[in-house]
Formats: sequence, C-alpha cells, structure tokens
Amino acid sequence: MSTPRALRQPLSLRITSGAFLALWCLIAAFPIFWITVMSFKTPVDAFDANPLNVIFGPATRARGHGLSLFDIIMGGAVLWVTVQLAAKALPGMVRSYSPQGRQWMGWGIGMLALALGFLTVFFGLLPLLSDLLNPVLGPLGRDVLGLTTEHYETVWIDRGFSNNFKNSLVVTAGVVTVSLTVGTLAGYGLARSGSVLAFWILIIALVFRALPHSVLVAGYLPVFISSAEWLSPILGDNAPTLYGKPWAVIAVLVAINQPFTIWMLRSFFQNIPAELDEAARVDGCNHFQAFRRVIMPVMWPGVITTGLFSFLLAYNDFLVTSLLLDAQNQTMVPAIAGMFNRETTTTDQVVAVAAAVSITAPLFFLVMVFQRQIVSGLTAGAVKG
Repeated sequence: MSTPRALRQPLSLRITSGAFLALWCLIAAFPIFWITVMSFKTPVDAFDANPLNVIFGPATRARGHGLSLFDIIMGGAVLWVTVQLAAKALPGMVRSYSPQGRQWMGWGIGMLALALGFLTVFFGLLPLLSDLLNPVLGPLGRDVLGLTTEHYETVWIDRGFSNNFKNSLVVTAGVVTVSLTVGTLAGYGLARSGSVLAFWILIIALVFRALPHSVLVAGYLPVFISSAEWLSPILGDNAPTLYGKPWAVIAVLVAINQPFTIWMLRSFFQNIPAELDEAARVDGCNHFQAFRRVIMPVMWPGVITTGLFSFLLAYNDFLVTSLLLDAQNQTMVPAIAGMFNRETTTTDQVVAVAAAVSITAPLFFLVMVFQRQIVSGLTAGAVKG
C-alpha cells in the first residue's frame, strides 16, 4: 500500500534524517559495539591497530577460545527467540495470567523466568551442544571468531563485581519503590485537587531539583555523619551511622528525583477523566479502592515510564554514590571508574571494559521488555486531554 502523497516526506528531509541517524550511530552506537567486541578478546587482539584483528581475534583463537559458524548461528537463534518472547509474548502473558490489579507481580515473575531461561540455555545448554557437535560438523565446527569470557569471569568472580551489582540493585530498588509510591499518591492528589498552592510548591521543588547534586549531598552529609549521635537516645549504643550505607544514598536520590516523579505522574493522572473516579464511587468504591482498582490499571504505562526514569537516575548515578558510600557498599558506576583510574596493564584495562559492558545489559533488557509501555506512556504524557 503506497503512502498518500500528502504524507510523503520530501527527499531533503529523508536525507537529513538519514544523515543524523548515521551520525548518531557513529557517535553513540559504534563505541558501545566496539567496547563490547573488545571485552571478549585477549589484550593482544583488543588493542590491535588492525580493526579486523580486533573483530576476528586471531590471538584469541590461537589460545583455544573461539566460536564456530554453528555456535554463531545457534547463539543468534537463541537471542532472536529471547527478543521475540520479551517484546511480543511476555506482555500478552502478563495481561492474561496476572491477578487483577497486580500486573507488577506478573511482570516480575515473567522477567525473572525469561532471564533465568535465557541464562540456562545460552550459558548452559549451548556450550554442551557445541562441544558435542563441533568436532563432527567439519567446516561448520571450526573456530572463525575469537571469543573469550575470561575477563567477565575475572571481574564478576575474582574482583567481586557481583557485590557492586547487588549494591546497585538495593539502591535502585529503594529509589524506584519510594519515588513511585510517594509520586503516585501525590500526583493523583494534585491532579484531582486543583490546588494552586500545591501546584506552586511543586514548581519550587522542581527548581530545587535543577540545583547541582553536590549541593544536596553537602546538606545531607553532616546529618548522615552525626546520625549515630542523634539516634543514640532512641536506639542506644546500637544506633547506626548512615554515612557509607545504601539508605543514605536512597534518601538523597529520592529527594533529587521526587519532584520530577510527582510532576510527571500528575500529568499522566490529568489525562485520565475524573468521571472514572465518579463511576467507581457510584459502584460502591471508596477513594482508595477507586484509585487502586480503577485508576491504577489505566495508569500502568505512565507508572512504568516514570519508574524507568527513576531507575536510570539511581542506576547511572556517580556523584552521590561515590561521595556517600564506603568501599564495601559501592555501586557499579563508581567501581568501574575506580578500575579505569587505577589499572595500568592492558589485561586490567580489558577487565574494566568488560565491567562497563556488563552494566548495559539490564538497560537493554528493560527497554526491550517494556518498549510498548514506554512508548504508550510517553505519548500519553505528551498529550493533555
């Protein structure tokens, strides 16, 4: 079916759009691809001046680490099936099998099952299948692409990066949970109250959010350092010092993020007709029941979109986490920065690159799973009904 003439883009616009897309791929996408390739090579290949050696990894293959054509085809098939399940099958299954009003539970179980299934097949079954079939497949079973996961094993097992990952999960989960809980209730109240005073208070809070994060950290720092003295009358000698602990970072990041969360959710709630509340009240629901059973199921795209922004703030934060957390509770981003700053050998540099590549996987997974809800949420937030 041909595009109507009125909707056709002029040639100049298509050329300009293509040029900007190519520029973005060169500036943003290509470096991510390149460091991903480097992270699976030996240092000799990773820092080779010949790009073909970096891609195909002859030195890596010489050490007995490589993929055959059969491995590449099977691995690509598993990745393709996983993407299809995440983008198409999982949302439908969540809608069909989740208890009413508890889609978050369905998403959690579905994402966990998909991740475990992928890890089991990709890192468990495929290597066994390759070891059995490659020797009898002839040319299809010969290594053509050098690839090793030794740097990932080094960073996650030997360097204790898994502990940094756990700390990042604690901080991120805390920030997202508190921000969405408070933001949802406050946004709903602001959208339905129409209070001018509350609106201007929120505007002032947004202005404070624009301040450098170091200003808020400086304000909270004396409180966290002296927290044991302040809490000792209540908790006695067991009063904790909040400085260096994840709870301190959660408090600061929530303070930074909360005005934006409330503002964004307020905009989503304003697009939901107030008649839905009234209809629920007529059917016998109180305010909380109407909010939970009628409004929230409609709000899921907006909640997921806002939650993703909160997730990105906490997950990618460097300044707050590096200033307020001790070495034992350090998250991934400051830990990676420390690796690049202190490592001098090429092997250590590739290990640091592997750590940097590792933190991108959850982001791609979240966007892949929630792409429809994110697009729907951004569209709903952009159009005021």
